[in-house]
Amino acid sequence: MSLPIRNVAIIAHVDHGKTTLVDALLQQSGAFRAGEALVECVMDSNDLERERGITILSKNTAVRYKDTLINIVDTPGHADFGGEVERVLGMVEGCILIVDANEGPMPQTRFVLKKALEKGLRPIVLVNKIDRPSADPFKAIDKVIDLFLELGADDDQCDFPYLFASGLSGFAKEKLEDESVDMKPLFEAFLHHIAPPIGDPEKPLQFQVTTLDYSEYLGRILIGKIHNGTITNGQQAALISEDGKIIKGKVTKLLGFDGLKRVELQSSSAGNIVAIAGFATANIGETITCPNEPQALPMIKVDEPTLQMTFCINDSPFVGQEGKLVTTRQVRDRLFRELETNVALRVEENPESPDRFAVAGRGELHLGILIETMRREGYEFQVTQPQVIYREIGGQKCEPYEALVLDVPEEGVGGCIERLGQRRGEMVDMQMSSSGRSQLEFVIPARGLIGFRGDFMRATRGAGIMNHSFLEYRPTVGDIETRRNGVLISFEEGVATEFSLKNMEDRGAFFIKPGTKVYKGMIIGENNRPQDMELNVCKSKQLTNMRAAGADDIVQLQAPIDMNLERALEYIGSDEILEVTPQSIRLRKLTKKFANR
Repeated sequence: MSLPIRNVAIIAHVDHGKTTLVDALLQQSGAFRAGEALVECVMDSNDLERERGITILSKNTAVRYKDTLINIVDTPGHADFGGEVERVLGMVEGCILIVDANEGPMPQTRFVLKKALEKGLRPIVLVNKIDRPSADPFKAIDKVIDLFLELGADDDQCDFPYLFASGLSGFAKEKLEDESVDMKPLFEAFLHHIAPPIGDPEKPLQFQVTTLDYSEYLGRILIGKIHNGTITNGQQAALISEDGKIIKGKVTKLLGFDGLKRVELQSSSAGNIVAIAGFATANIGETITCPNEPQALPMIKVDEPTLQMTFCINDSPFVGQEGKLVTTRQVRDRLFRELETNVALRVEENPESPDRFAVAGRGELHLGILIETMRREGYEFQVTQPQVIYREIGGQKCEPYEALVLDVPEEGVGGCIERLGQRRGEMVDMQMSSSGRSQLEFVIPARGLIGFRGDFMRATRGAGIMNHSFLEYRPTVGDIETRRNGVLISFEEGVATEFSLKNMEDRGAFFIKPGTKVYKGMIIGENNRPQDMELNVCKSKQLTNMRAAGADDIVQLQAPIDMNLERALEYIGSDEILEVTPQSIRLRKLTKKFANR
């Protein structure tokens, strides 16, 4: 007889402790063997997730508590990965909304909670990090209630159960005065507040594909929930594709989840979350069903992309020096392979320029993760400045708007309001705290946020925190004023010298250091003035047999600006392009004057 089941998703704003909480649940449920090394953030399995401290891909695990199988899905907290969140909420009956006891609800809290409420879920609210000195758990709960009401939650959803916890310390409790022991109160909440899955094992099979994975041995792996019927390893089944075609096939492997492992199953019934292999063409949202009585489930709808950039083949003088995968075919194949698992991404070929691809995603972070992943795989290519995607709604041209929340020191408030006003931002709320910081809320066109982060960091001297998420499409507001100084451009190819960089420090701030290889048209820094300026940074000091006073003094150069991928994507202008290789990030001009081919 199969075990009773609970399916639960963990949703929260980025960095509010989802993955750390799952670590504690896994450890206390016995998912790790005795003596097995415990890894922090075990669910963040790829390098980018560990480095950035964020969840990018939703992941499944399962624990057992009191003879109940609890399937847990850890979802991303950043709105750019909303495609992941929307899919997994369709295969669970409940969710935990994690809120930081100090910060309270944040922009992505609103985003993920809205998705959960639209699905009819009644979240369990978990106030996390209550052991921090600045924590205010009850104020956080009050803010959550306000957010529920604002998002139109019904009476049942507003009467949510809540607990207090610290994922890092590994405890949860119903009342603050209770003893901090373990995660047992949260396990009990799963059993009492989350309904068992609805589904009839006797009905014809209906399994919906929610997530895709790939194995060299099994091929494409489909992860999802069995809504009705029973799946048996090796059985005949049929795939109902998005266009209604029925493709017959066979379940070559059936896998279940046990802790961090996938275990082979002989059969599984309605309500369980499983993985199957055998259908190489299946895509997200499609249904695996009984071949004799094929019945499709409603397709999963995912919000459309709001930001687009052009990927093109690298044509700089340094092409092929640092990357091995540089051809049109290689880049094209990689982009279209990404579409197999990344449902919120769109890729379009350009019939006039076969080496250019329009790639659309949910935001700069979404596209930035793809770019970073490709460069780590050895690809070399170029990308243009991100542009918003316009839509026509009711005969009117509309553009995406963002909800923006800034947490800034008091001395930075005026500068932020001024800069956002220039970018068509509208302030909707402002709250002062006793700690000397202010929280500002704005509604702003997504265009106004392109390139804003650099301005924001200067206005707050690096002490500000910025979060934003997609709000809705609204009519366009015309031109947006974005100010940026001109750039410093190299006008010859060579190696930057310490002598030249020191002599030209008064022209602006450099992005490069001595020994950096440069070429004609490459952007090497930001000018102090609004105009672009060409420089020769390869000139070296002439050698003579005369020694000048102070010749042996140590040359002190200003530290260069670290132009990493995220900063570069926000920085480049409409007449500039970003060269991405496995070893370097270079900015260059697009004008004919600096064309290399």
